Amino acid sequence: MVPISSIRPFDAVFVALCSWLIYKVYQSVCSDAKTIRLKGPPNKSWIFGVGRYITEQSDSGVVFEQWVSEYGPVFEIPGGFGSRKVVLADPKAISHFYSKETTTYTHHSHTKLLIKNIVGRGLLWADGDSHKRQRKALSPAFSNAAIRKLTSVFYDSAYKLKEGWDSMLQTSSSDEMILDVESWMNHVSLDSIGIAGFGHDFGALRGKPSTVAEVFNAFNTLKPSFWAIANLVLGPTFPFLANLPSERHAITERWSENVAELASELLARTKKADEKGVKVEDRSIMGLLLKAENADLDLRMTQEEIMAQIKVLILAGYETTSISLTWALVELCRKPEIQAKLREELVLNFGASDPTWDQLTNDLPYLDGVVLEVLRLHPPVGVTERVTNEADIIPFSSPITMATGEIIDRLPVRKGTVITVSIKCMNYSDVSWGPDAKEFKPERWLNNGTSIPSRAQEIQGHRHLLTFVDGQRICLGRAFALAEVKAVLSVLIRNYTFEFAGGSTTQVEIVRAMLPRPQVVGETKCQVPMRIGRVR
Repeated sequence: MVPISSIRPFDAVFVALCSWLIYKVYQSVCSDAKTIRLKGPPNKSWIFGVGRYITEQSDSGVVFEQWVSEYGPVFEIPGGFGSRKVVLADPKAISHFYSKETTTYTHHSHTKLLIKNIVGRGLLWADGDSHKRQRKALSPAFSNAAIRKLTSVFYDSAYKLKEGWDSMLQTSSSDEMILDVESWMNHVSLDSIGIAGFGHDFGALRGKPSTVAEVFNAFNTLKPSFWAIANLVLGPTFPFLANLPSERHAITERWSENVAELASELLARTKKADEKGVKVEDRSIMGLLLKAENADLDLRMTQEEIMAQIKVLILAGYETTSISLTWALVELCRKPEIQAKLREELVLNFGASDPTWDQLTNDLPYLDGVVLEVLRLHPPVGVTERVTNEADIIPFSSPITMATGEIIDRLPVRKGTVITVSIKCMNYSDVSWGPDAKEFKPERWLNNGTSIPSRAQEIQGHRHLLTFVDGQRICLGRAFALAEVKAVLSVLIRNYTFEFAGGSTTQVEIVRAMLPRPQVVGETKCQVPMRIGRVR
C-alpha cells in the first residue's frame, strides 16, 4: 500500500478529477435512460458536443434555424461528455420557460460563477425571491416617468459628440473625415450611463482617461483562445473552469476591482450628500440604492448587493447600448436609402429641434422601425441557457414527433435538464418572420406593426422580440436603452452622413469581446471606420 504522504498533489488532483468525470458521465447516462429522447443533430465531439461547432460559426442563429427546419421546433443537441440540452423554438414553450425563469429555470453553477466574477451577486446573478426583491427595489428608476427626465442626459451626450466631431471637421481640409464610430459610441454610452445612472461624469467624450473604459477596451482587443472556448463550452460540465487563470479571467478581475472602487466612491459620495441635507432624487438609481440599504426586509439590499447593482448597470448601460448604436450605423451605411428616409422623417418633423421622450416614443415611426430592426437582427445576447431546478412540463403550440416516432404535445423535463433558447433564431427565422427575415427592413414595423407575420406575433417579449428576453428577467433597462439609442441617432442622422470608409463592399463580422461586437473585416480589433460628412 502506498503511504498517503508519498502521493504527489498532481496525482491526487488527477485521480479526483477522473473520478468526478466518471460520476458525471454515469449520472448523464442514467438521466438519459429516464428522459424522453427528442430528435436532434449528431454529436460532433464527445468532449465538446456541438458546443465548439456553434462557437466557431459566424452566426449561431442561422445554425439553430437550420436545426429547427430539420428536427422541429423542440429538439435536443449534444453537450460535453455525453450530456444533452433541450432547445426550444416553439413560441408557447418559450413563453412558458421565461414565465418560470428564476424559479423553475435558473442559472447553472458555471454561469453563476462567471456572473459573480464580473458583476457580483446582484440582480443579474440572483434567482427566486432574491431576484424578485432586488428587481422590485430598482424598478422605480426605470419607469416611464424616470426615463422622461433622463432624456436630456442622452441629448447632452449626443451634443458633446457633435461638438467633438464639428471641431475635427473644422480642422480638416474637407467636409468629410474618417473615424472609428465604434469607439465613439462607446464614449457616448459610458458618459450617458455615468451621468444618468449615478451622477458621475466619466468624461470619455472629452478624452478623459478612465480605468473602467480601459478595461472595456482590453476586452475588445482580446483574441479568442482555446481555453476561452473550452470555458464557454465545457463550463456547464466543469464549473471550476470559470476560475482558471487566463488573460480573460485576469481582465475580468481588473474590471471587478476597478468598478468596485468606483461603486464605493459613488455610494460614499451619495451618503455624504444625504447627510449634509442635499436631497437625492428618490427615484434615481443612487437614491433607490441608498434607500434599499436601510429598507425593511421586503426591499432591503446588503452592501454586497448594492455594489453589485452598480456594476451590473454600468456594464449593461455601456456594453449593450454602444453595440446597438454601432450596429445601427452599420445598417444605415449598408442601406443609404434608409439613412436618407430616416433623416427626412427627423428633419421634416423637428428640423433642428430635439424630440421629447414622448415624441421619440410615439411620433417617429420610421426611427422606431430602424431601432427595432437593429434589435431584431443584432441582439447583444444571442442565447438564453438555464438549468431546470425542479421537474416541469413544457407545453407546445402544436404536437412534435420524437426520435422514437411518438407524437407529443408537451415535454416532461427532469431536474437538471439544460434548456436553451436561441434569441437570434427566434428574432429572424424565416418560419416566423417570412422570406425577408434576414433583411434590414424598418417598413415591417410601420402601421403599428401590422405587417409583422402572425407567426412572429406569437412570440412574447417586447414587440415580439426576445432581445430583451421575457418573463421574470425581461430587461429592466429596456426603456432606458430605447430612449438613449433613439435620442443619439436623432442627433447624428440630422447632422451627419455615414458611409463605410472602405466603400459599399465593406464586410462586417462579429467578434467576441465582453459581448459579441461588430468589427470591419480586416481590422485587428473592434473597429468600424466610417466616412463622416456634414449634412448639406
